[in-house]
Amino acid sequence: MKKSNSSQELSKSTRSITFVCCLLLIIVLFVPLWQIELSAPQYPEGLVMKMYPNKLAGNVDVINGLNHYIGMKTLHTEDFMEFTILPYIIVFFAVCCLMVALILKKRKWLNTVFIMFVLFGLIAMVDFWRWEYEYGHNLNPDAAIIVPGMSYQPPLIGYKKLLNFGAYSLPDTGGWIFIGVGLLLLTAVITEFKKKPRHE
Repeated sequence: MKKSNSSQELSKSTRSITFVCCLLLIIVLFVPLWQIELSAPQYPEGLVMKMYPNKLAGNVDVINGLNHYIGMKTLHTEDFMEFTILPYIIVFFAVCCLMVALILKKRKWLNTVFIMFVLFGLIAMVDFWRWEYEYGHNLNPDAAIIVPGMSYQPPLIGYKKLLNFGAYSLPDTGGWIFIGVGLLLLTAVITEFKKKPRHE
């Protein structure tokens, strides 16, 4: 009898990859996911805001002080629901990878986890863009410095000039690990897809 591809048991190498993904996601809980760095002549050493799964860190107070003059909202960890739920989402995916590696061991479950992981990544980036848009466009009309038609939305990824500041938005350690997990899961899915189905 021919087994369906989805019911095929995962190879040991694929299960090892999935287990490594679990360990990497646990590391993500303790390192910054993303960073926004600001550079300007008056700050030659630069200013940086780091986003951990559960908090903001870095030069947040200095950035808040600067943003006050142009009417931008101040940033506080407790104002973002994402910092409450994100650690649980990361743990969820870590547990999913662990279960696929040690308990479920089927191709269909690997595919399911990969699809959910990709969808979460896309949703997270859309949410991040939405936050940046609101942060950069909803300005206080009574601010000390008003530049008509100017908005201060940071770049989603890459570089953008904002007045005399250069803003760089890039993944930090946790973000690169997240990308690495996605690539490892993709590699596992492709490897399993290329396997010839076994017969009974």
